Amino acid sequence: MAMINQPATDLTKARYDRLAPLYDRLESLMERRARAWRKRLWDRVEPGKILDAGVGTGKNIPYYPAGAQVFGVDLSSAMLDQARQRGQRDHVEVKLREMDVQSLEFPDDSFDTAVATFVFCSVPDPILGLQELARVVKPRGKILLLEHVRLESPLLGRIMDLVNPWIVRMLGANINRQTVDNVRRAGLLVEGVEDMTTNGLVKLIMARSNR
Repeated sequence: MAMINQPATDLTKARYDRLAPLYDRLESLMERRARAWRKRLWDRVEPGKILDAGVGTGKNIPYYPAGAQVFGVDLSSAMLDQARQRGQRDHVEVKLREMDVQSLEFPDDSFDTAVATFVFCSVPDPILGLQELARVVKPRGKILLLEHVRLESPLLGRIMDLVNPWIVRMLGANINRQTVDNVRRAGLLVEGVEDMTTNGLVKLIMARSNR
């Protein structure tokens, strides 16, 4: 297995610890549209043991299926503090733990489903993180991702590449990740991809572990 890039991981954690108190306000405009995308994803999730990888401030909590046992993990303790407040407000019972998706502290085959929403834009080694999801999900278990990706347009894609370093410094997120390709490179089986936006910027990726 590839080694974790610890300096990059520490930097990512520090960025999100710093942004946590303002994070929901910074994303408020996008989140108005994202609510429908989150619901579309979670409508595909059956009750069971579920991993919400990169739970962040807990924006998925209102969509968790009744009767499910959900473990929400995040690299940032400050983001988890925000998620705990949302969980208490919504009266949702969920276990939250500080954890790196690149090195999950769960045994193999722990979950029926793993979900990540707008997470793999900021994971330092997305391939390693995706392989970890595949490891902890049961054979043939679902892996559902909601992600913004690099646009296929040659011009717009190039512009995204050029401005990406500044976006990463400000917000910690890469805007030019080719996440569908990364899912395949991680050895997962891609079962379907749905465009959530007409230009293909946001995609719902449905995959399974190849075990």
